[in-house]
Formats: sequence, structure tokens, C-alpha cells
Amino acid sequence: MGQTTAFKEEILEMEAVHIRNLFGEFDSHLKKLERSFGVSIVDRDGAIRVAGGQAQVDRALGVLRQLYEISRRGNQIQEQNVDYAIAMSMEDNHSALLEIEEDMICHTAGGKPVKPKTLGQKAYVDAIRDKMIVFGLGPAGTGKTYLAMAMAITAFKNNEVERIILTRPAIEAGEKLGFLPGDLQSKVDPYLRPLYDALYQIMGAESFSRNMEKGLIEVAPLAYMRGRTLDNAYIILDEAQNTTPAQMKMFLTRIGFGSKVVVTGDASQKDLAPGTVSGLDVAVRVLSGIEDIAFCSLTSRDVVRHPLVQKIVQAYETYEAKEAYRQGRAAKREKKGRTAPKQGDKR
Repeated sequence: MGQTTAFKEEILEMEAVHIRNLFGEFDSHLKKLERSFGVSIVDRDGAIRVAGGQAQVDRALGVLRQLYEISRRGNQIQEQNVDYAIAMSMEDNHSALLEIEEDMICHTAGGKPVKPKTLGQKAYVDAIRDKMIVFGLGPAGTGKTYLAMAMAITAFKNNEVERIILTRPAIEAGEKLGFLPGDLQSKVDPYLRPLYDALYQIMGAESFSRNMEKGLIEVAPLAYMRGRTLDNAYIILDEAQNTTPAQMKMFLTRIGFGSKVVVTGDASQKDLAPGTVSGLDVAVRVLSGIEDIAFCSLTSRDVVRHPLVQKIVQAYETYEAKEAYRQGRAAKREKKGRTAPKQGDKR
């Protein structure tokens, strides 16, 4: 006979304002917790009753306590917070959210706090603080560029660096630059727009424009970095998977004294011509093990955009892993067929 799970019921006392925040609109967070842990959660005038199997109730209580503490610290509970707390609870990590919540980078121009939201993001931010060069690797939506920008702007405001330099390879993804209207700046601006957007949000348009005019903030294509030496600067190379090995070497050898560098990229989204080797892939192989260079790999678990984005990234990761396995098996069969002795051959 199967072992019967012990029933447990426990009550948490919470203030009404935090209950509304924690439960979410139309109790969406509450319903997700009930589905995830297989428990019943009911509010009775500030007394939260959690009932179900003993192990499931313990996990649900751990998540509720974390979310309640985050709410008490003045934060709005988002769906991503709930999803991540549930995922960490399944791994018996019952304090992940609180560890992350303590790490504040800065505030946006609108007063919104900028902080890591996952353990992977926190490890990335800590590496940026500690190392001279950091490679942030991972899929879309993991905050690679945004967090690097927040760290750069914070260092700039604290007078730790004299200027910020943001760069991207102006790779042509299906369209030729020559066919786009306008002058050279107009042609390359669309490639750099995501960097401008992040700067506007964190710094504010007025502060950004003022520092841009003074030359203290520079947003430029990677090709403009050739021949320069960049001292006392915070330098971010975005979309590094679209660099060639020569471009990556050129960029990394621009670094001068007092500079900090963050290189971000997603190896699964290359726009290079077929057969072209990515400079990011080469850099990971060549530079691993060098002191003061860190490589941080973010995963689908660190996606902080809409939950659907996380599911899309996970689906692609599963598909690509299956394809790689299938191609590996096919290559082995082909190799075995070439090396098998022909009929009549003597062994």
C-alpha cells in the first residue's frame, strides 16, 4: 500500500495591505501558489489558512513568508517574483528572494528600483563589481544589457569612471545599410536604439542629452572603436555574438587604465553570415581562466520579461538540445559507415 501523506494546516497572520499585494489582481498569485503546491489557501480577516499535505504546506508557507517580507519592504509583488519563489522552493532554497532583494543597484529616473531579480542575475552583478572584464552570456530577457547599463550609470554618477561608452556591431540582418535612408548616423541608430532606450529609462532624457553633448556618454557602432585607447571608462559591448574574432580582439585590446568592461551576448541568436565564426565563441574558449575576467551564464530561469518569454526560451532550448543530439547521432552513424570494412576486406 502507498504511504499516506500527513495532513497539515497552519495559519499566518498578515496585514490586509500586504495580503492584497501578495495575492495579486483577482487572486492570480494565490491561485498559482495553490496549483503549484496542491494546497488550499484562504484569507480570514488577515489570518491566512494554508492546508494540505505536510511537505506541500511547508513549501507554500516558505514562499508566502518570503513574498510577505518583500511586500513589507515596500515592493510590488510581480508574477515573476511568485514564479521564481516557487521554482527556488522546489529546490529547497527558501531564502533566495530575500537574498536578492537586499541588492540595490540604483533607481530609474521615475524612481523605480533597479536590482537583480534572480540568483543568476545577482551573480552577474557581483561579478561586474569584482572583475575588470565580465562576459554576460544568456538568452533574451535575462537582463544582461539592462543590468550592465545600470551598473555603468551608477559608477558614472559616483565618479568611479569619467565616461560611459556603449557599442554594438552594426550587423546587417537581412537589410543593407546602404539602402536605409539618411546619413551614416541615421543608418546606424536603429542598431543602437535598445541602448538609447535603457539610458533614457535609467538616466532620464534630459540628463542623457546633457552628458551626450559633453561627450561623457557615447553610443557608437563597434567599428568606431578601432585605433582608440579607452581609459577611465565604463565600456559595454552588446550583442557580442555578432562580432568576428578580429573585431572582438580589437575591442578587448582598446581597454585602458581605470576602465571596466561588460560584454553581453546570446550565442543562440547570431546574425553573422553562414560559416562565419563568432568572436564571442572564440573569446569564451581563449580567455577562460584568465584572472580578472569572469564569465556569467544566465539561463531561461533568469528571464524577467513576460512569463511567456521564459516559456519560449525554454521551448527553444529543448528543441536545440534535441537537434544537437540528433545531428551528433547522425554524424556518428556517418563516420561509422565510412570506417566500416568493406565486404571481402581482411581484418
